[in-house]
Order: sequence, then C-alpha cells, then structure tokens
Amino acid sequence: MADLTLYHAAPSRSSIILWMLEELGEPYDIKLLKLSEGENLRPEYLAVNPMGKVPALRHGDTVITEVAAICTYLAEAFPEKNLSVPIGDPRRGSYLKWLFFGPGCFEPAVIDRAAPRKDPPRRAMLGYGDFDTTMNVVAKAVELGPWLLGEQFTAADVVIGANVRWGMMFKLVPERESFIDYAARIAARPAAQRAEAKDKELQAG
Repeated sequence: MADLTLYHAAPSRSSIILWMLEELGEPYDIKLLKLSEGENLRPEYLAVNPMGKVPALRHGDTVITEVAAICTYLAEAFPEKNLSVPIGDPRRGSYLKWLFFGPGCFEPAVIDRAAPRKDPPRRAMLGYGDFDTTMNVVAKAVELGPWLLGEQFTAADVVIGANVRWGMMFKLVPERESFIDYAARIAARPAAQRAEAKDKELQAG
C-alpha cells in the first residue's frame, strides 16, 4: 500500500491531482468515487472531506483537500522533484501568486462566464475583477514560456495549465495563440499523457 492515496472521480477536478502525482513519479493508490451514485456524500467519505468534494489526498496520516493546496503540499513534500520554489528564493512570491490565482481568480472568472448572473455584479465585488483582465494577465504570463516561471516547470503550471486546457476544451477560455501554445507544451509532457490515459481507463471501467 502506497503512502499516497488519491480520492478521485474520473474525470473531475481531481484529475489535476492525478497529473500532479504522475509528475512526482511516486507510488500512489486511487480510491475511485462515483459522483453519479453519490459516493462522495456517504459518511465514510465525508469523514475524509466534509465538503463532499474531490479531490482529497491522504499522505500517511495527513489529509489535504483543495486542488491548489494539494499541489503545493506535494511539491514541498517531495522537494527533490523540483516542482516548487523554496523559501528564500525571490521567485517564490510569483510561484505562490500563481498557485492562488488559479482557484482565486482564473477558475471563478471562467465559471461566472459559463453560468452568468442575472444581474452582473460590480467589478469591485469580484475577487478576479473582470474576465478579460484575468485572461490578459495569464496570457501575458505564459506567452514567453515555456512555463510560468520561465524554464522551471512547477506545481503552479499544473494548477494554471489544467484550468487553461479545461477552459479551452469547453470554449470558455479564448483560444489565444499563447494559450494554445501553452496547452500544447503541457499536452506533450509524459506525465500529463499518463494521467490522461489513466483517467480514460478509470472512466471506461
């Protein structure tokens, strides 16, 4: 039994952690949950994550939930994989910014675009401000490439990259050249390919 266990639904937000685990290359187990059957709302899983959502990750006796938190945790739990930026490195500020920007700005902007409110909220009420600015900030960050922090691929690219790919797949993120190129670089990563293949197998099974 591996020290790492992913509570997963295929496909879902937990697919991002499946990719992150493949980037680590460490042994892990999967506990598959069928959201359509409400397995995520059963008492045994609510004891793991009271929110009744996936992903959740168990590492020994530690349970972590929320995509960006799990990616941050894993990157720092296995520093030899070079997926994080250590304390004291001036690039760490940018690294942390992007980890929080994914769930704090990018994803809410995309979801609001997918399910617009009846009455548009005032810009100041939204944590991300407005959709176009959010897209412009990310597009500018990835256009130089290859990754958000230049030559180093990090957990921040897993968080932001997954959102960019998912958003373009459902036509919720504009298909700008910088996004298309960034998504292509991600798709070429062996770990991303392994995770996608594994997700398809799990979904089929």
